[in-house]
Amino acid sequence: MKIGIFDSGLGGLFVLRSIQRKLPQYDYVYFGDTKRVPYGNRTQTEIYRFTKQGVGYLFKHGCSLIILACNTASARALRRIQREYLPQHYPNRRVLGVIIPTVEATLAQEPNTVAVVATRSTVDSNAYVKEFFKRREHLNVVQQAAPLLVSLVENDKVADAKNLVPAYMRAIFRTKPNVLILGCTHYGILRSAFRKSLPAKTRLIVQNDILPQKLHEYLHHHPEIERRLSRKRTLAISLTSITPAVRKHAWQWFGKHVPLKLARLAK
Repeated sequence: MKIGIFDSGLGGLFVLRSIQRKLPQYDYVYFGDTKRVPYGNRTQTEIYRFTKQGVGYLFKHGCSLIILACNTASARALRRIQREYLPQHYPNRRVLGVIIPTVEATLAQEPNTVAVVATRSTVDSNAYVKEFFKRREHLNVVQQAAPLLVSLVENDKVADAKNLVPAYMRAIFRTKPNVLILGCTHYGILRSAFRKSLPAKTRLIVQNDILPQKLHEYLHHHPEIERRLSRKRTLAISLTSITPAVRKHAWQWFGKHVPLKLARLAK
């Protein structure tokens, strides 16, 4: 059985690259919903339906463990996937999100004020705020939506996206956060722009830095899952639309020998 990585677009490929470098022995299948990205301006009903389709695709292609690299899907669909979809269809398989491991990694820094920059849907869900308050009631958590960045990255306009970062960061500056979380996997591609916009003492939490170690720890604590994973070092990339930007980054990060497959989704 394989490890599946789900994302609304190419941001999850950035995470996959980091995970594969840390844990190269396993087999991976990537699903990117590049035809319907971004998810951040979608309704909760749409996000759940799209996520369920992607998860179903990955399960049908041999995955026993799936990571929702998409923060919006983790915020808006994960709990329902775990409570309703899995027990009914795949009771022996697992779907994990990115918000809880990100919160855990952030709290390890012992911050007083945490800032989260994310999609509009993730911010409106208050998923990060809720998870922080479960663990530390008196932590100051501020959020900032950055709704234009994902579309720019997906359309290979990274330079334009970087130019927008300071504008999104202005409100955050006033709160003087100890830690800034990039709460969207696409934002990791803009790391340098965010870093330049922050005081030197502010810690930057980027998910492709922390998720490989968190996955390693999860598998260590769940050997019954780890034992089921196949170890042929294979990678398959499936996309709902093979855009020029996705092709460019996939070839850059994984090489041209990795084929890009057009995914056909069940209704």
